Amino acid sequence: MGHGGPDQASGDDSPFCAQGQAGPRSGEDAKRGAGRRVLVVEDEPNISEAIRFILSRDGWQVEMIGTGEGALDRIAAGEPDVVILDVMLPDLSGYDVLRTLRVRPCTARLPVIVLTARGTAAARETARDAGASVFMAKPFVNSELLSVVRQLAGA
Repeated sequence: MGHGGPDQASGDDSPFCAQGQAGPRSGEDAKRGAGRRVLVVEDEPNISEAIRFILSRDGWQVEMIGTGEGALDRIAAGEPDVVILDVMLPDLSGYDVLRTLRVRPCTARLPVIVLTARGTAAARETARDAGASVFMAKPFVNSELLSVVRQLAGA
């Protein structure tokens, strides 16, 4: 399922893709996420705050957005290292956001974790077909989420 890291060499001049993004980070950091960015797209404040807490303790810079349109705008302004994307959002579905990201050359390989309260086989298949890097059902195990974020970002 893994899509690897962001496609830094796409050369896409689309208005949906930020230019001059930093490449992969190197070096040994005290915290695994140090200097890396995660965008959490979740409209439930309790869940987004819990994710922020888990990741920020590990050194990740966490930005939270509660809508699909907001997520697309934010990603276009500057690509995060990993996106954690809820399926049920107030405007666009997480699947619609993910499909949009996958058709844009600059975000086609952006690591995206799809989170949903529906852990059914159908939901898992829909996430896979939309291009999810990883599918996780809620409630999630904190250490598992952290491990998956680290793996996708190469931390």
